[in-house]
Amino acid sequence: MRDLFLLAILPLFLYTMAQRPFIAVGMWVWTALFFPNGWVYGPAGYIRYNLLFTAVAMLGYLVYKHKPKVELGVIGTFVLLFFLWTIGSTVTTIGNPAIAFEYWFRFFKVFMLFVFVVLTIKDKLHVDFVLWCLVLSVGFYADLEALKFLVSGGGHKIVGMPGHVLGDRNELSLAFVMTLPIAFYLLGEYGKHSRALRLGLIGTMAALVIGVIGTSSRGGFVALAALGAYMYVKSERKVLLTILIAALVIGLTPYISEEYASRLDTIQTADEDSSFMARVVSWKLSFIMAMKHPFFGGGFKSLEYFPVWSTLSREFFSFPWFYTGTSMPNMRVARAAHSVYFQVLGEHGFVGLGLYLGALVSAFFKAGSVVRQARRGGAPEWLRTMATMLQLSVFAFALGGAALSFAYVDLIFCLLGLILVVEKRLLPATLRLAPSKAEPAPRAVSPLAAKAASVPVPQLRQG
Repeated sequence: MRDLFLLAILPLFLYTMAQRPFIAVGMWVWTALFFPNGWVYGPAGYIRYNLLFTAVAMLGYLVYKHKPKVELGVIGTFVLLFFLWTIGSTVTTIGNPAIAFEYWFRFFKVFMLFVFVVLTIKDKLHVDFVLWCLVLSVGFYADLEALKFLVSGGGHKIVGMPGHVLGDRNELSLAFVMTLPIAFYLLGEYGKHSRALRLGLIGTMAALVIGVIGTSSRGGFVALAALGAYMYVKSERKVLLTILIAALVIGLTPYISEEYASRLDTIQTADEDSSFMARVVSWKLSFIMAMKHPFFGGGFKSLEYFPVWSTLSREFFSFPWFYTGTSMPNMRVARAAHSVYFQVLGEHGFVGLGLYLGALVSAFFKAGSVVRQARRGGAPEWLRTMATMLQLSVFAFALGGAALSFAYVDLIFCLLGLILVVEKRLLPATLRLAPSKAEPAPRAVSPLAAKAASVPVPQLRQG
């Protein structure tokens, strides 16, 4: 039934996307994060939807007559330079060349998503549509899994789909946290116009929080707690947030298992947690690889190539100040870096890490700058809320990604592109339309003065 439904609406999707390139870009994001092939089992499962929608987006942009002016800005410059840098690290990889080129090509598709967000998205409607696509992908999955978790009394373990970019439960948990601010923005913007949308978005926000608990991810919980505190400080709807947080805490407490509670307790004693210290070992090996190859690093997936892992392990005691407790490298199988920062450091060197951090940091501060300029310039409240929530999503990624190999996910590069669009297109457009604070307000004129002003004044003849 799902196959027939998807095949029936696919021609409508393609026609609409061909008419409006921004719809194609939004659907590109949706297929990347929703993974429609994982939901169908018949003939519809053989179609590569993400590739198809990507091609439509590219062709649609080429024939689009009203292309916006391209401005890379600081964010775009850092992302472009980082992509170019990965070419060098892939060509000079010390890992398996076939695997390195395969993962470089995957990152190339992520980079192209960033490019077409910047090329195509140009106004509020476009940005809102892409944000809806994000919520209808990650948020929809959270809705289904949260219901299973609640119905099972907390027994259902929430994990991602096999073979999906969000297949790992820790990465899925972080995606849930990153989607929360987006849903909050849409709630404030569209929930006031529709009771159904308001209830749906509030339910989705609750499902995203439940989803984090259901994954039993410690990193996701830390990111969620930090985001909640930061979101509370930045938000202008503190009463609503207080009610939501209190309701979720009271409602979810019975569903937190003793096992998960004990795992959360280990956050305070991380140096005694063997699982966490195993990640620290991977961090140290990534650092050693960057020290041995500081310029381009080892290339994509080089740390997970066992010959490289074993070679780096011989240098394990060269940096005794890098504390790993009693944990030692596993000499039977290689491990991932388990951190976006050490992942990029090991795979692309110190320069690559600098460029990657430059993109994240500039996006975070540019979003904050948009909020300040919008407030000073009298721009509408929706722009300030949008920029704030995008900033919070980047913040959640930067914090939660510290313990995950999640550096090249589509979601973060889509958000970077949207922040660039908000800075370069939405902010100037709204400031042009906003009333100038420098213009004095017109003074009230009495009827007598108005009548006197209307009397013609005789002109004196010169000469």
